[in-house]
Amino acid sequence: MKTMTTPDFTATVVVDQTPQEAFNAIANVSAWWAKNFKGNAKNENDVFLVKFGETFVEFKIAESIPGKKVVWLVTDCNLHWISDKKEWNGTRVVWDINPIGNATEIVMTHIGIVPESECYNECSTGWDKHIKTSLYKLLSEGVGLPA
Repeated sequence: MKTMTTPDFTATVVVDQTPQEAFNAIANVSAWWAKNFKGNAKNENDVFLVKFGETFVEFKIAESIPGKKVVWLVTDCNLHWISDKKEWNGTRVVWDINPIGNATEIVMTHIGIVPESECYNECSTGWDKHIKTSLYKLLSEGVGLPA
């Protein structure tokens, strides 16, 4: 079987939790990503906003399948440190949640953030930290490291 690869940024973690626990943790954005969080991030059509100083990103939940998948659509943003401050607009953050034995694999793909994107290097470093360190710690130790 041939594995498909994507140029879109992808981060993967495997945790000793159920798919539903992983889904719930992803939706608990303020516990692992952004302390400055407003809205809801669990159900289809929920809207939420994260802020980091001058930077903000607004999302709408485009798809939500509890314990399996959630898709965040970027509806507005201000990435203050790059010239195209709206670079994330229209991009999607796709969370695929897959059971693997007694563990759960979480695959996050930010569709639209590719190596040619202005923010790719900084964004991929940030996503890696938030997912592979903070979200992982939230699921494995009960406490994440939100910014």
